Amino acid sequence: MSRRHTRALLAATAAAVLTLTGCAGWGGGPGGGGPNSINVLMVNNPQMIDLQRLTADNFTAETGINVNFTVLPENDVRDKISQEFSSQAGQYDVASLSNFEIPIYAKSKWIAPLDDYVAADTQFDQDDILKPMTQSLTADDGKLYGEPFYGESSFLMYRKDVLESAGLTMPEKPTWQQVAGIAAQVDNRQPGMRGICLRGQPGWGQIFAPLTTVVNTFGGTWFSKDWTPKVDAPEFTEATKFYVDLIRAHGENGAPQAGFTECLNNLIQGNVAMWYDATSAAGSLEADDSPVKGKIGYAPAPVVKTDSSGWLYAWSWSIQQASDKKDNAWKFISWASGKQYEELVGRQVGWSSVPAGKRASTYENQDYLGVASSFAEPTRAAIESADPRNPGVQERPAIGIQFVDIPEFTDLGTQVSQYVSSAIAGQMSVDEALERGQRLAEDVAERYKSREEDQQ
Repeated sequence: MSRRHTRALLAATAAAVLTLTGCAGWGGGPGGGGPNSINVLMVNNPQMIDLQRLTADNFTAETGINVNFTVLPENDVRDKISQEFSSQAGQYDVASLSNFEIPIYAKSKWIAPLDDYVAADTQFDQDDILKPMTQSLTADDGKLYGEPFYGESSFLMYRKDVLESAGLTMPEKPTWQQVAGIAAQVDNRQPGMRGICLRGQPGWGQIFAPLTTVVNTFGGTWFSKDWTPKVDAPEFTEATKFYVDLIRAHGENGAPQAGFTECLNNLIQGNVAMWYDATSAAGSLEADDSPVKGKIGYAPAPVVKTDSSGWLYAWSWSIQQASDKKDNAWKFISWASGKQYEELVGRQVGWSSVPAGKRASTYENQDYLGVASSFAEPTRAAIESADPRNPGVQERPAIGIQFVDIPEFTDLGTQVSQYVSSAIAGQMSVDEALERGQRLAEDVAERYKSREEDQQ
């Protein structure tokens, strides 16, 4: 085991101890056992914390099933879930996994298929789940292994008033070239305001979340169908140079360190006129205390060669294969991902806090639309246009839009992202960054080609 992985596991363990201690009043941590309890391991995102607080008075009161939560930050929970589910100890019955992990875990038989539960549950209504979500949580064997708690795609957010003052109109379906042109014209339109914010922070889930969608629509891909690496191919190179040049010419200050949070703050504080990122950001932009509430327009993810280019991501629920409480685990999932739960959140927490992005019915709910009218339809359209199996112009060897759904991608994407971030900082050229990335991708491709040959 590498020292880096050892440190990660130690950090996860330490965080787990703190969580079990600090959240005991909320049922924090597996304990109690018994046939009428389940253990849930999940990320500490705000909507998950709402769920934790609402469970005892609602789900437990209705079903008699006690839920013991272990709640950890994202990086720590990923490490702990991997450790727990790979060992198949059965300590946790349910975990929050994303559509990145679920197909991988399903192939390893760490999680249980849900099809029989869905078929027998007359209230859950799988057909109401947005099709790309169901598709992204379905493994190669055709079985469903997860249910989304909330989901997102990506779109372009822009200051309507700033564009109007410059005599500009955002196209209904902008291209990246049009967006770059607008960024140039609104750059410094107001004192200290840059044209656009794009993530530059290293990380497979930071810079390469938006950048891989740009690569896709420029005609590039990480790997072709036969696992030939394409990181230094002309299309991948053109897309990356475009992205880096746009940031360097008209992007935010401190771009090599800017991730989702930094760009969100930049748009809220008036430091940038546009931002391409997650649809989930809209709730913060339109919050009652946001200085840009009502000033933001929402356009589809910019394209070049594809009809759409938005990504797809969902925090979802899966059941550990080794769990001996699968029936109760499904009852929890059915409740937490159900229509009734969204209505409960709307009534008790607020409609702006509803875990949206997963059900068609959410976008027909007038109470929800009352607070989300400006971004609800663009969000739904972005998610419904996402195609996790065919996100580019060529066939792919693995599912995924903003990632390649293989375990090795987390390290590959992160290492290459460090080079691209260095290019944004002017410390190396894009060509050099992608040449290094190609060598790393070749190592990954060699392993997969060998596996396919062994299976033949």
